Amino acid sequence: MFGVFSRGVARIPRLTSFVGEWTFVRATGNKKISKVLGWGYKDTSIIARKYAKERGLPYVSLEDGFIRSVGLGVHGVPPLSLVIDDLGIYYDATRPSRLERIISEGAYSDEILEAADRAIDLVCAHRISKYNHANTVGFSPPTKSRSGARRILVVDQTFGDAAVTFGGGGEAVFENMLNAAVLENPEGEIWVKLHPDVMAGKKKGYLSSMRIQNARVIENDCCPLTLISHFDKVYVVSSQMGFDALLMGKSVTCFGNPWYSGWGQTDDRHKDADAIRVRRGVRRTVSELFAAAYLVYARYVNPVSGKVTDIFDTISWILRNRQISEASQGSLYCVGMSFWKRSIVKPFLSVPGNRLYFAKALKESSLNRLGEDARIVLWGRQNSSLAVSARNAGIPITRLEDGFIRSSGLGSDLYAPLSVCVDDNGIYYDPESGSDLERLLNSHEFEDEQLTRARSLIARLLELKISKYNVGVSFEVSPDAKGRRILLVPGQVEDDESIRTGSPIVFRNRDLLSMVRKNNPDAWIIYKPHPDVVAGNREGRVADRDLLSLANEVVLYGSISDCIAAVEEVHTMTSQSGFEALLMGKAVHCYGAPFYAGWGLTVDHVYIPHRCRDLSIQELVYIALCRFPRYRLPAIAGFCAVEDVVDYLATVKKSERRIGSHWLGRRLRKLRQIIDQLAFVRP
Repeated sequence: MFGVFSRGVARIPRLTSFVGEWTFVRATGNKKISKVLGWGYKDTSIIARKYAKERGLPYVSLEDGFIRSVGLGVHGVPPLSLVIDDLGIYYDATRPSRLERIISEGAYSDEILEAADRAIDLVCAHRISKYNHANTVGFSPPTKSRSGARRILVVDQTFGDAAVTFGGGGEAVFENMLNAAVLENPEGEIWVKLHPDVMAGKKKGYLSSMRIQNARVIENDCCPLTLISHFDKVYVVSSQMGFDALLMGKSVTCFGNPWYSGWGQTDDRHKDADAIRVRRGVRRTVSELFAAAYLVYARYVNPVSGKVTDIFDTISWILRNRQISEASQGSLYCVGMSFWKRSIVKPFLSVPGNRLYFAKALKESSLNRLGEDARIVLWGRQNSSLAVSARNAGIPITRLEDGFIRSSGLGSDLYAPLSVCVDDNGIYYDPESGSDLERLLNSHEFEDEQLTRARSLIARLLELKISKYNVGVSFEVSPDAKGRRILLVPGQVEDDESIRTGSPIVFRNRDLLSMVRKNNPDAWIIYKPHPDVVAGNREGRVADRDLLSLANEVVLYGSISDCIAAVEEVHTMTSQSGFEALLMGKAVHCYGAPFYAGWGLTVDHVYIPHRCRDLSIQELVYIALCRFPRYRLPAIAGFCAVEDVVDYLATVKKSERRIGSHWLGRRLRKLRQIIDQLAFVRP
């Protein structure tokens, strides 16, 4: 068992998954420990190292991994990866580390090297680095002042950082590096990159404290690999950006002794470089260095499941969260939302670097004072006149709506959503709006890996009977239906916008039932009212006398998944039940234009000419469930994948319940949502 002395270390989320059993020694006085865990060789680990030395216990170093997170650690963003070293720590060049041992021994299987090359391709293609908060297109240098001039990047670090101290750096070394870059490249353009923590105002740097001449300073925060792509040569002391540059195929000069120097890939200038090279002893390729550091040495934990994972899962998490973060920058004005709606919207819009403002209304005359980065956010099709005025003023509009796998209860019963659709061009249920979902379905070029993912997701959804709301009890069709063709007509909320905008011919539940009965006089028709209507929260009730003549069976509380499984066909206006029926391979008749109609998968009673290609069910599912919505889980920092939500719902769905809610239950859920909002953590 590890003994931990630092409260900062003890507070690391999923620490047990990273390191195994541990206890906080200073708090418990527990002496039954076999090892002491501390944060590298920084000052915060002095007590831990002293304790280990006095008792003859091994000291084990903990540090951030090389692909750490989306946001900065100084902003409290938890790590996705850590390194654990029982010999030293990778940035301490004064002694061997576990990483150095792994590189030297070089036990690289073909499988590891293949994985390393695949991961390097992803890292370079998607510009993945240690911190991934900066926009990947955030830096574009001006045209070179001289034709053919080389661009030289000089990288600063934070003052007193352990990687500098133990890597042979210091003020004089940084000054020598800058001078050498200028002298060795008289025809080049010299640029100095400040550290993100310095630009965030959290720390000071070495070069930022000097008077820099004959060089330009990059003061804006930007993606390291995007930045490096603009340069021909990179100078570092011990910065990780030096290895990022090696991955990008750049020439790297090291004035300190970072972990990646001394292996034959860098130009090493430190006074101890020869001794380091002799100690390390072998030449390694960049792929071998990457395999050792990123695949063998570093440990990764999934922030949702808390289970040990790999670099590819971590890269997927970073790409998803960074994409959402980049799409949500600026000043977002959320207009016309109730207090309840505000509390559920905030987690899906709040990302590092943006600003959220909530207002009951906005006057059209105030639009020109909102600022250049303003965006107006609306729920559904509300405030249509404001949307028109904003677009005329050149202000983008974003519309929100519940996702297709929403929650373990009804929204009208105040169950918060686990997914939200964010659309900058329209709204998915309006077939004339040119929504982002429709654009993706019309244009996306699918990859085999994406279709395999969709296929696995469909199987999981069917196995667990996951639907949009996940309410209802088990259902079996009446024995009287035996020998007859069985149809399902799912009821809808009749004042719902999806019917108003997407079902121009049939827009009442009774009329839909009547049409289905007329066309299928001998069929056994099951009618399932919408859960919100059953709960008494929304409009759409069909009179009992009509139900007696039009439907053979009415299902109030049965699970929609069980209902669909029991029938041959589903007839609907725009209900998502039709989409769920497609997953089960059922025939679906659409009397309106839901998002899943018009792609060659449904029997369409409304013509949708602008949906111009046929899709497979896997292609539809990948876009509609994997790509388009945003997903979040309670108490988890960051945006997760649809598979994480499915796994979560599988645990809460085990206790089936009836639809409906009493007054106290609704108020308690609202209170819980407020509490969750207060505890909300940015990704």
